[in-house]
Amino acid sequence: MARTDRLFRLLHAMRVLPAPVTAARLAEETGVSLRSLYRDIDSLRAAGARIDGERGYGYRLIEDVALPPQTFDRTEIEALVLGLAEVRHMGDPALAQAAASALAKVAATLPDRAEQHLLHAVSQVRRFEARFPKIPDMETIRAGCWREEALALRYADKDGAVTERQILPLSIVYLDSKMTLLAWCCLREAFRMFRLDRIKDVRMAGTSFRPRRVTLLRSYLAELRRGHEARSEPRNEPT
Repeated sequence: MARTDRLFRLLHAMRVLPAPVTAARLAEETGVSLRSLYRDIDSLRAAGARIDGERGYGYRLIEDVALPPQTFDRTEIEALVLGLAEVRHMGDPALAQAAASALAKVAATLPDRAEQHLLHAVSQVRRFEARFPKIPDMETIRAGCWREEALALRYADKDGAVTERQILPLSIVYLDSKMTLLAWCCLREAFRMFRLDRIKDVRMAGTSFRPRRVTLLRSYLAELRRGHEARSEPRNEPT
């Protein structure tokens, strides 16, 4: 591992692990010897990172040289904590890990008093069950959206009939109790919503539709808005 990558990995470990974190735990997390770890901590301190602690006690990252300082008021901090906590309970392991990492990065950029507000926020989220079921192919679906690459999937409709589809994935939408994928269906030649829990199998189709995703998504959202407005219009009833 390159030394620069190792130092960034050490910084990230100090952001996310409960402080004070021992040198042995940091060495295990970064995959280096204790001797190398002590040298890396000295290097980070020399580069401007404020790291409190010493050998035999543990270490705490006070100020992160890799991230710019952030300023949030107390209500903004509560909103960040609440929003990222909700993400951690969605049932998507990758998003849950990303939310924890993002919160740790924010905490590392805050002044001491604001960091305490974040660590001891008034607003909390407690869910005994994940909001959504775990979707095994979530990373493939998300990658299809990011890369603007068509997906080939086997999809079951509400009656259980399974069809083979090729779609252009546009956006993952989290509804109250289910997740849906907004997409252009090449079979129907129209925009469609696909419930993620009904996708039986999905793989990359190897066909790029870059750079059309944003344009297609805007068109689909406009179509959905028109449909909603039409349903909401008052009807003239006979007198």
